[in-house]
Order: sequence, then C-alpha cells, then structure tokens
Amino acid sequence: MGFSLGTETLGSIVSPSTACGVVGLRPTYGRVSRHGAMALSWTMDKVGPICRSVEDCAIVLNAIYGPDGHDRSVGADPFHWEPRKPVKSMRVGILQRDFDQMQGDRKKIYDQAIADLKSAGVTLTPVEYQEDMTLISFLLQAEGATAFDDITRDGRVRTLRGQAPGDWPNSFRSSRLIPAVEYIRAQRVRTKLVEKFEKFMADWDAVVIAGSLLTTTNLTGNPQVVVRCGYTEGTGRGPWSMLGFLGKIYDEGSPLRVALAYEQATEWHKKTPTLIA
Repeated sequence: MGFSLGTETLGSIVSPSTACGVVGLRPTYGRVSRHGAMALSWTMDKVGPICRSVEDCAIVLNAIYGPDGHDRSVGADPFHWEPRKPVKSMRVGILQRDFDQMQGDRKKIYDQAIADLKSAGVTLTPVEYQEDMTLISFLLQAEGATAFDDITRDGRVRTLRGQAPGDWPNSFRSSRLIPAVEYIRAQRVRTKLVEKFEKFMADWDAVVIAGSLLTTTNLTGNPQVVVRCGYTEGTGRGPWSMLGFLGKIYDEGSPLRVALAYEQATEWHKKTPTLIA
C-alpha cells in the first residue's frame, strides 16, 4: 500500500489531493500528532493521509492517530471505522447550493456523482450553511508570522523565494502589525463559529460538498474526506472533479464510510488520465 502524509492548515491536504486525483483525509484538529512537522498555525495545523483509496486512508489514520507524548493538543478519543456499516442507516446531508450553481460538463459530472451515491443506498437530504469567514481569516497570517518570527527579526526572511506583496515573506512582515486585541477578538468569534458549526452538524453523520466550507472547517477543526468523481479530458493533468464528505469532530469514520460507498459504486478510483508526451 502506498501512501503519503500531508499537513493542512487551509487546504494543503484537500488541494493536492484534488490536483492529483487521489483520496485525501484531513482529520479532526488534534487527532494526529504534529511533532516533527514544520509549524505554520498552532491552532489550525493538521496531519493526515493521502492515499489511493478510502480504505487506505482509514488504515493509515488508524496507525497514526492518538497522543504520542509530544504534541499536547492531541486527544485520546478512539477512531471508529466500520466499513460494513449500512449506509441506509446513516444521516447524510448535501450542501445543495454547491451543486445547483454548477454549469456545463461540470454539472453533468456532479449530477452523475449524486446519482451514484443514491444508487449506493445513501439518502441525501439538502442542507444549507452560509460561509463568511473573511473577518477572521487573518488568524492564519498572524500565527504564521509568529511561527516564523525569528527569521523575520534576523533578516533571513529576505533570502526566501517569492518577495511579492502576496507572498509569505511579506505576510510575515506585515502581520507583526496585527493588534493583539483584534487577534483575541477574532479567536472569540472563532469559538462561536465552532459552536455554530457543531449545531449544524448535530443532525448529520456526514455532509456531501463540492469545494465549499474549506475556510470554515479548517477553523472549526472538522474532518473532511475528498475522492475523485470525474475528469475532463484534454489537458493530460486535470482538472479532477472531487466530492467532499464532512464529518463531526473526532468522527472521521462516518464520512469515510459514505466515501467508501461512493467509491465502491463507481470506477473513478481505478481510472487514470491519458498522459500527453
């Protein structure tokens, strides 16, 4: 079994998995130790597997989750993986807005994906959630600047590649000016966000999405699984279309189970793009 580990703060498991058309699992924040990994945001960084299949992700997570005596943010909650659990008994929501806004070939791909999920026995109930985290998204910049403050102070930041206004070195510099009061107020808003999203997820074992809620769920720490569901031929390297499955805090098993049902009902995980020499 081949696998890789990714670290996600705001998309770095989901995004490369999407680019490569593989299965990515971003676990709950505090599920896997980050000991030895480069820090970017202590309150948002997560470690998770990138694999060829859903079951491979479950196997890897089972091997790496839990406290290790180094990262004190890691909880001891058990990981429940039930690959034979009947999906008909599961409560699965679908963020319908994601799919209603699509057009053309992309819409055809996702319409088929939804049909395949239903054929696999998954009952989908439309749900709504409005994401608006623009006011506190600067938390990542503030914590990133803190993690790399030593090289900003001693000038080594000038040796990094990418010195344009939007690159990380300038984010490290400018974020030192974020007032402590604003950072703390943003974390208080974030606490309310966690409570709001917990209430949203309370009625669901998993919620099916297509690319949304990335900022929200990285701030709340909820787990997400992504699997391929389509491919547009012609470029030789993508773009892959991916289905996302969100879960409750410390419940990766439920979104993994629904993702497995989709994978078993389709052949996408066995397909590869045509390479152009």
